[in-house]
Amino acid sequence: MHPLADRTGWRAAGEITLATCPAWEQTLDRLTLRDEEVCHLELSAVTFIDIAGVSALAVTAQELPAGRRIVLDQPPATMRRLLEMFWPDLAAIEVAA
Repeated sequence: MHPLADRTGWRAAGEITLATCPAWEQTLDRLTLRDEEVCHLELSAVTFIDIAGVSALAVTAQELPAGRRIVLDQPPATMRRLLEMFWPDLAAIEVAA
């Protein structure tokens, strides 16, 4: 996990699994502390994410104040499918192509 230089947010790489979930959750916690309306997660280098990682993201999004959202830039297909299956109406998450 590394902060983005050109916009508010973070870049993740590799796998988000049970072994790496603590670092993922720590980064998601940082998102809730920010005051920006939009926070980006650049995920093009994420090769895999399990249901625990997607669940942590969904919980974080549900806890955001009204009007705030997380934009997922190039999330892995697994993440998109899990979000569509389990959290289809989660307005605080926007998926960018």
